Amino acid sequence: MSFIQVNRVLYNAVERGLARRKNIGEVRHICMDEKSFKHGHEYVTVLSSPDTGAVLNVSHGRKIESAKKVINDTFTQEQKQQIQTASTDMLPAYIRTVKEDLPGTKLCHDRFHLVKYLNEAVDMVRRKETKTQEELRHSRYIWLKDQANLTEKQRLKFEAINNVNYETARAWRIKENFRDITFNQSPQEAFILFTRWCRDALNSQIPFIIRVAEMFDRHMVGIVNAMALNKGNAMAERLNGKIQEIKVSAKGYRTFENFRAAILFYHGKLYLYPQ
Repeated sequence: MSFIQVNRVLYNAVERGLARRKNIGEVRHICMDEKSFKHGHEYVTVLSSPDTGAVLNVSHGRKIESAKKVINDTFTQEQKQQIQTASTDMLPAYIRTVKEDLPGTKLCHDRFHLVKYLNEAVDMVRRKETKTQEELRHSRYIWLKDQANLTEKQRLKFEAINNVNYETARAWRIKENFRDITFNQSPQEAFILFTRWCRDALNSQIPFIIRVAEMFDRHMVGIVNAMALNKGNAMAERLNGKIQEIKVSAKGYRTFENFRAAILFYHGKLYLYPQ
């Protein structure tokens, strides 16, 4: 069987599965995330359900048109009104789409992406401070890894640097304080904990940390929603890893249509068999 024939079978199976899908109206929580396509030069927007672990749809790009398309091609107007939460990173196109097309839905900013911003800030502090503090050379991973996963050698190096109280160590502690905030509490407690953390970060006098704290403050509502409702993109990130496996095993996809069909074939949890 040729590639064209196999691809036609896959396309037909996916279209058949999408036409049969009957539980889309039961979706109450969604995730929107980006995934690189064509060696990172292009992106796709992946819409998924954290409750079922299924990819619901995929659109080409990550701009406002792509985000709106993936929502409006998947849900009817009535179904959109039933969606309670939407978890995204802080990409403006995703935020605007949720506000305009899902006005009754609570926007939640994913914890994974928030910590990622802080990790990048800590690394920028380290890179700058390394120019004047020799001890910080070759220490990048000890500030990014979970402390439980440090090797003995890395732990000793971390303790030696941390005790000196370098700016890098202070930035790391601010990042860890955010990680220690418990997600899944009352909105009032979430607001108090977030504003307390944000105040400390803004008073740190560390420019890279202040920049992230100011960004978090601008998106306070979505972050507090995520903290109170304990909603995030953890499942979407796992799906991203599985999608990457598809891309690698196929040695890349030349067209978006082929990539979308493969994602939905393997991870759409569709009923694909002929009648």
